[in-house]
Amino acid sequence: MKKVAIIGAGQVAEKVHAAYYLTRTADLELVAVVDPDEKRGADFATQNGFARSYVDAGTMFATEKPDLVSICTPNRFHFDNVMTALRHGAAVMCEKPPAMTANEARMMRDFAAEKGLTLAYDFHHRFATDMTEVKRAYLDGVLGEVYVTKAKALRRSGVPGWGSFTNKALQGGGPLIDIGIHMLDAAMYVLDFPKVKKVTAKMFQKIGTKKSEGTFGTWDPTKYDVEDAVFAFIEFENGGLLELETSFVLQMKDKAVLNVEFFGDEAGATLFPAEVYTDQAGELVTLLKRDVADEERHVKSMEAFVNRALGADVMVADAEQGYQIQRLIEAIYESAEKGESVYL
Repeated sequence: MKKVAIIGAGQVAEKVHAAYYLTRTADLELVAVVDPDEKRGADFATQNGFARSYVDAGTMFATEKPDLVSICTPNRFHFDNVMTALRHGAAVMCEKPPAMTANEARMMRDFAAEKGLTLAYDFHHRFATDMTEVKRAYLDGVLGEVYVTKAKALRRSGVPGWGSFTNKALQGGGPLIDIGIHMLDAAMYVLDFPKVKKVTAKMFQKIGTKKSEGTFGTWDPTKYDVEDAVFAFIEFENGGLLELETSFVLQMKDKAVLNVEFFGDEAGATLFPAEVYTDQAGELVTLLKRDVADEERHVKSMEAFVNRALGADVMVADAEQGYQIQRLIEAIYESAEKGESVYL
């Protein structure tokens, strides 16, 4: 039996991490949860089948010696908790983003490699069946040369009304680092992480400081210090272009858009649900189509992490890829803040 602990007793910890670990009690022992709020941690442990709760991670590691650890804290605390877990010999599943800076993500990657431990990030969208089918089409050459990719994670009125999502000091940013990062990873994963040449971006804060209510609840506009929306162009060394659009609030027609489009010289594709198509004499011909997008992404992501930590040779969103994504996020914010392109 391998021992499992969770650091951070919030919503994602309960609905994703604890929910999956509870399905693996035949080979996993749920030993502890850590949260600075003693009551919240104790309640979480009781409600989700964990034996004990702690307010201090160091005490938990010294006492429980877990083999697998999930990091579900606000983004600002990812780095310290991941490094502590690795230092104590635990495999780690960390919520996105990897860290607050690219340098932190690089240090996490290097330390995991030094310790010979699994460090994975919960970029769960890449585990959808849709993703597998589109990536196969890309690798098999069905799309030909993909020269433009458009990734969108847009909400018309979707500021999270809970947690610390509007607090830049705790989160590092707004929609880019919360939802845009998922579609950025999805696009980069399908494209096999091509080398980046240049990043150009623009971000806006126009609505979140005026409004106070949306689809996901209410927030205090006087404490809203993240961006409303980000628009970025990522140029690859191979000549390809990736456009990324992401927003919490944006005066758009659709309530939300979460998808990636690939434009190749032989065919095009969209991810959610998966569809591959081409033009023949002016008529659209569908080469592959799923009617409904795969919704088991979180489960498959957690399953891959646990199985990888137990020795299986399976794909995870690993530490190197996490670093590459964090590096792009940092470059996008840097370009938007400076008003100029950033070369990598």
